[in-house]
Amino acid sequence: MAVHEGRRLVVLTGAGISAESGLGTFRGTGGLWENEPVQAVATPQAFAKDPLKVWRFYEARRHQAARAEPNAAHRALAELGRCLGPRLTLITQNVDGLHQAAGSQQVLELHGSLWRLRCTDCGGEAEDRTVPLPVLPPRCGLCGALLRPCVVWFGEFLPEKVLAKAVEAARDCALFLVVGTSAVVEPAASLARVAESRGAALWEVNPETTPLSQLCQRSWRLPAGEAMDEVVEEASRLLEDP
Repeated sequence: MAVHEGRRLVVLTGAGISAESGLGTFRGTGGLWENEPVQAVATPQAFAKDPLKVWRFYEARRHQAARAEPNAAHRALAELGRCLGPRLTLITQNVDGLHQAAGSQQVLELHGSLWRLRCTDCGGEAEDRTVPLPVLPPRCGLCGALLRPCVVWFGEFLPEKVLAKAVEAARDCALFLVVGTSAVVEPAASLARVAESRGAALWEVNPETTPLSQLCQRSWRLPAGEAMDEVVEEASRLLEDP
């Protein structure tokens, strides 16, 4: 199989990889919180209307993420990163920080992070892993305005610099691996198509078929934790072959 010079790997991960660590996806079937759709608590409009309600939802997610541990798939990708160094770009749609907890470095977080807070007035950002937060809704220590989770809500754009780095990596990789994502959320799903259009091999790990499946040269119909050792071994061999 032909590969690009430099033999770079891009991995895009989604909610499926975190679900194996016990984290709820809050999307799709059963994607409710207190009997309401997630869209009711994950939009700028919802925050403007009732910031306390929105923060109660994100506090529940922070509690859940704080108890979760990286699983075999997170650990395998972290080890692959140690072997490949800058030749691996890890992009995630998840906001839970489990890739970093497993040891992955310089993760591109397309949808932000539960562990960063941003001021709605002065725009200042800071990491805060306090669980529970002492006051809800929290306020900025500099200007007193409300803080919001530094995550991308429905109707918001992805962080421009992060997305630009992700697109650049997709355009320059030899292999694009999609792990645990339904491939329906844009523009994240388009990254795989960018890579495929530039001649990269496209592989997928997902128990279910996705809109990307017909483009993939390889598909593992398994949970990521069960498939990742084999996937990593084959990816390493592909990237090393002359």
